[in-house]
Amino acid sequence: MLMEEDIKKAIMDFAEKSKKSKFYFKDMEKAVHKVIPDVKARIIKKAATALINEEKLIYFSTGSSTMYGMKGKGQIEDH
Repeated sequence: MLMEEDIKKAIMDFAEKSKKSKFYFKDMEKAVHKVIPDVKARIIKKAATALINEEKLIYFSTGSSTMYGMKGKGQIEDH
């Protein structure tokens, strides 16, 4: 059984190594699949949401699409 923690670690590894401060879910999903090939998108999304709730990742809405970013990396946050 896959642990959500493993998926969250894969997401955070990708976010830390990413050259971009913002990324699409599809890019994050591809990165997780390199580490954990058979995980479903819904489970990756759940792990990403958990990371947002833990304030490790943040959402960006461009109007037409939602992107993710690592908190404190390359963007100005509103408080």
